Amino acid sequence: MSVYDFSTVTMQGEEKSLADYEGKVLLIVNTASECGFTPQFQGLQTVYDQYSDQGFEVLGFPCNQFKDQDPGTNEEIADFCQRNYGVTFPMFEKVDVKGENAHPLFSYLTNEAKGMLTKDIKWNFTKFLINRHGEVIDRYAPQTKPESIQKDIEEALK
Repeated sequence: MSVYDFSTVTMQGEEKSLADYEGKVLLIVNTASECGFTPQFQGLQTVYDQYSDQGFEVLGFPCNQFKDQDPGTNEEIADFCQRNYGVTFPMFEKVDVKGENAHPLFSYLTNEAKGMLTKDIKWNFTKFLINRHGEVIDRYAPQTKPESIQKDIEEALK
């Protein structure tokens, strides 16, 4: 099993198979528009810009499970991200990332890379680095800035 076995829905409402990203290095992130970590959108865009021509993608999944920090509609979230941070990497519809209604992708990710003390995602901007074979390489805490994992991205791209 790999991330390629999952599908999700884009911000535009289109079904998207993650198999479309086969052969690429991915950084999958649960995001929020009204969080103290929201400025990380800029860092995510920066690493996306820097490595996208080498087969790297950032995949953003808004989530409103942590203190209602992403209450907007998918359209409002997409507009906010583009207007405030120039986000051009793929963003998907809002999902749950923990609990009984968690999107199957996030259930898989958290089983593959457990966090500190628990496998559950504890906050917005938890990041999962995926290799070119769709396997989870690492998991990063919300406070880990995207720019600080560039060496891991570069290593995965080799």
